[in-house]
Parts: sequence; C-alpha cells; structure tokens
Amino acid sequence: VQLQASGGGLAQIGGSLRLSCATSRFSNYAFGWFRQASGNEREFVAAISRKGTATSYKDSVKGRFTIIRDDAKSTVNLQMDSLKPEDTAVYYCAARVSFDGDTVYTEWGDFRSWGQGTLVTVSS
Repeated sequence: VQLQASGGGLAQIGGSLRLSCATSRFSNYAFGWFRQASGNEREFVAAISRKGTATSYKDSVKGRFTIIRDDAKSTVNLQMDSLKPEDTAVYYCAARVSFDGDTVYTEWGDFRSWGQGTLVTVSS
C-alpha cells in the first residue's frame, strides 16, 4: 500500500496540527504513527486497529494526540493538540494488513508500508 503523509509544519507551543496519511488501500489495514527527532531513535506515537475499535498512544502524548480513521476519505489522521517543543520530529505513518480487526500494532517492525515523513516543528 502507498502512503502519503501531509500536514506537518511550524506550530507554536500549545498549538495544534493535524497530520493526514492518505492511502491507496484502506479497509483491511491497521495504521500507526511514528516519529524521529534529530539525533534520536525512531519512536512509536499512536496506532489504531483495522476496525478502529482500539487505539494505543505513547505515554507522553496521551490526552494531547488523537488518531482517527476517516473511512470516507481513506485517510488516517493524527490530531495533535497542546504541542510541546519535544514533539518536534519527522512523523511517519505506517500500515499493515490486519486480519484481526481489534489489534493495534506498536512496533515499527510490525508494519510493512511507510510514508515519506512530514516534519513537525514546535517553537515559541
């Protein structure tokens, strides 16, 4: 599946951004978002199951970020609110076929397709 991430940019501390991941295939896939800050290792951010019944978040983004499936548009969005400087990173969306509609995947190696990344910069 092809993935196209968009929506990154510059945001102020406490501000919001909405990342979108457009997909060439959608209904049989579970999705995740990962990020990598300069000089750091890639890390898990959020994931959603194929049916949208289950989600998982990195502890530091819980209550601030929301992952959403938009079946009508075949996109997976990451709504990011109350942004902090430590959220600055390149964000990647990822997808994998999922036969279990309620399972979320949180490891980079669980996925088989990745988008090109979109840069998010949070600054005052």
